[in-house]
Order: sequence, then C-alpha cells, then structure tokens
Amino acid sequence: MNLSCSLWQDNSLSVKYFMFAKFSEVKEQCFLLFTLILLMFLSSLTGNALIALAIWTNSVLHTPMYFFLANLSLLEIGYTCSVIPKMLQSLVSETRGISREGCATQMFFFIFFAISECCLLAAMAFDRYMAICSPLHYATRMSRGVCAQLAVISWGVGCMVGLGQTNYIFSLNFCGPCEIDHFFCDLPPILALACGDTSHNEAAVFVVAILCISSPFLLIIASYGRILAAVLIMPSPEGRRKALSTCSSHLLVVTLFYGSGSITYLRPKASHSPGIDKLLSLFYTVVTSMLNPIIYSLRNKEVKAALQRTLGKKKVLTHG
Repeated sequence: MNLSCSLWQDNSLSVKYFMFAKFSEVKEQCFLLFTLILLMFLSSLTGNALIALAIWTNSVLHTPMYFFLANLSLLEIGYTCSVIPKMLQSLVSETRGISREGCATQMFFFIFFAISECCLLAAMAFDRYMAICSPLHYATRMSRGVCAQLAVISWGVGCMVGLGQTNYIFSLNFCGPCEIDHFFCDLPPILALACGDTSHNEAAVFVVAILCISSPFLLIIASYGRILAAVLIMPSPEGRRKALSTCSSHLLVVTLFYGSGSITYLRPKASHSPGIDKLLSLFYTVVTSMLNPIIYSLRNKEVKAALQRTLGKKKVLTHG
C-alpha cells in the first residue's frame, strides 16, 4: 500500500493519508531517541502495571485512595500506548504514514485517556478532601459505590469528549499538505492541515480544552484549599504532617500533568512553536507517565510494601 500523500475524491478533494514529520535527518539521532523513548515507555508500562497489580492483589490497599490510583495507572498505560508505539515505528522506519481513519482512532484514544485522567485527578483530590476534612463521614460518603460512580463518570466524560472532538475535527476537509508537523495526531497540528479558514474551529477546540482542563483543575484547587485550611487548624504537628504527606504525591502528579498540558493547549497560538510543542508533548505523554509510579511508590510506604509483596509472590511462583 502506498502511504504517500495521496488524495481521494468524495464530494470534495481530501487527504486520505497523513505523514508524520521526521524527527531528524540523521539516523544516529533517530536511533538514540528511539532507544531513550523505548526505555521510558517500557519503564512506564512496567511501573503502572505493577502498581495496578499490587493494589488489586493486596486487600490492605482496597481503599478509595488506592482504587483511584489503580484507575490512574490503567489510564496512564492506555495514554502512552495510544501514542508511543506509532512514534517508535516512525523513528526507525521509512513508513511514517497513517491513514485518515487511523489518525482519527489515535486522536480519539489520546483525548479519551487524557480527559479521563483530568477528571480522575479531580476525583482523587475530592477523596483527600473528604478523608481530611470529614473523617467521621468518610467511610459512608466515599463508599465503594460512590468511588465506582466517580471512576465511571471520569472514563465516561473522557469517552464523550474524545468522540465529540474527533468527530468534529475529522468532519473537516484536508486539502494538503499532508505532513503532520508532530509525532502523533494531536488536535492543533491536524487542524493546521484543514482547508480554508479554521479560526472558528480552533476557537471551539480551545473552549472545549478550557472547560475540560480548567474545570477539573478548579475542583482540585478548591479541594486543596479546604484541605489546607483544615490542616492549619489541626492542633497536632504530627497530624498536620501526616495529612500533608498523604496529599504530596497527588499534588506532584497534578502539577506535572496539568502544568505541561496547560502550557501546550492553553497558551496563545502566536506563542506556539512546533519544536517546543513536540518537546512538551513528549514530556506529558512519556515522562509524566514514567514518573507517576516512581512518585507514588517512593513517597508511599503502603504502596512500596505492596509492590514488594507482589514481586515476592511472583518470585515464589517462578521458582516453584
């Protein structure tokens, strides 16, 4: 199959295949980048899979906080798998093409997992707020049913936004050029290939980005504002330290995820640069997913102990 910039006729002329831009003309640089990204990708998959497995197999971690953490790990796995395999192929292969349908599928899953993670991080902040500010009612208000509903809502919102945005973008005609100045089918570089004036489309995508990124973020800020107020009036220094330590890992993950995402999607169009955008995208698709398991395992004794038990069981089964 020819994956060149072919055109097809269907009421109007439109691009049938897209091509990802080359990272570099120097093969050695591409191979080095391939190796680094592959190692980070494998580290991310292994770390997130181990955390999810440790939580599901250790009953001591069957609490709301760790239920959401397991969901976060699954989202991170899907998030990276929607982008990185195709990027790795483009780095070492001359076949850098992707069909219109394949590009739409990649965009859907990327948006789906990203928006779901935004919502889930807000649910995790709400869980910490209930645990610290309303400890007497925590068990009833954050029951298994409530946690499951929050997780389903997070995944459901991601799915609806992914379907809506993907359908909206790919209802446009793409007249060429067909080269995507990026390493995956992200919204801004795909919109840049659409025919005619796309200012209204860009404004609509921007508004959705603000709603889907800022709304959960504001809920997180509100939750931690109340948490901070509650911590400041705690009489015991040990109680304050314990309360803050349970939130520190989540806050760090939120900062990494929302910081890189906001800089990429919410800054003015005039300040966009393809090179900077690629670096930022690489950071929030690979680096943050790799760092999250490290952050939670290093800063949480219960997760660390569960991982050790899980790995210990695996060793016993292997030798047995």
